[in-house]
Amino acid sequence: MASPLLFSAFLFILTLELKASQVIAAPDCGPTQATDVDRIRFAQNLEFLEAEYFLNGALGRGLDSFAPSFAKGGPPPIGAKKANLDPLVAKIIEEFGYEEIGHLRAIINATGGIPRPLLDLSTQTFANIFNQAFGFNLTPPFDPYLNTINYLLAGYLIPYVGLVGYVGTIPELTSSDFRRLVAGLLGVEAGQDAVLRALLYENANKKVLPYNITVAEFTNRTAEFKNRLAMCGIKDKGIIVPLSLGAENLTNTNVLSANEDSLSYSRTPLEILRIVYGTGSENKPGGFYPNGAGGNIARRYLSPA
Repeated sequence: MASPLLFSAFLFILTLELKASQVIAAPDCGPTQATDVDRIRFAQNLEFLEAEYFLNGALGRGLDSFAPSFAKGGPPPIGAKKANLDPLVAKIIEEFGYEEIGHLRAIINATGGIPRPLLDLSTQTFANIFNQAFGFNLTPPFDPYLNTINYLLAGYLIPYVGLVGYVGTIPELTSSDFRRLVAGLLGVEAGQDAVLRALLYENANKKVLPYNITVAEFTNRTAEFKNRLAMCGIKDKGIIVPLSLGAENLTNTNVLSANEDSLSYSRTPLEILRIVYGTGSENKPGGFYPNGAGGNIARRYLSPA
């Protein structure tokens, strides 16, 4: 029979392990310590992602065809390609792509910028995201480049993350010049997100073929998934919501995602990394950034090899 001393030691070790697991499980939702330059360079990761998704989706060619020096030697994206878009949406997405080139120029001029990280915009990456959002494998696998609706649903994953990141960044900046820059970036990101959400809302009750699931349900599932990954509460909502989540609790339309006072949500860099990695951890790259995002903030949290 084990001695009381050994039993007490066992209980002590077990208690420490339980406490450690609780600490590890608790997400960091507080501010991230960083310089102004590092905060804006962090945002450049998302601008690269948007530029490649929009330019390739509309034109079949990406940043290297327009401003190759902006990549600073970073690798070309994986799997990005031209989408089968209707003429109206194709022109809108093309414009968005050009806007992202301007955003990258502004960030590089202000901060020197970072090299483009390896981006994975392959069909498989998007298919994995939607499978995780629904909790089962869609058959056939979701293809963001197949048609306009699919492309908009996949695009719904991207600008909003940048938007809420900029909302969270502005109060942390000390330089008025940098605050003006980020405010200007935020205005256009918010506009892009609003256009995408409006186009999706127009088709809210349309079934996404061949899944027999509505566009609205797709947006709800992906919003819930992003909230689960970030682990810091509800900061993303689909285009149709319960009255309890609608503006003034009087409407279930949710073309613009906002809090109870109709103010934009904000996210920290760590929340954003958990989402864009698709792992729920700022320490485990994956998703759109298989080797991790660039810049000092993101690299600080990468687990050693």
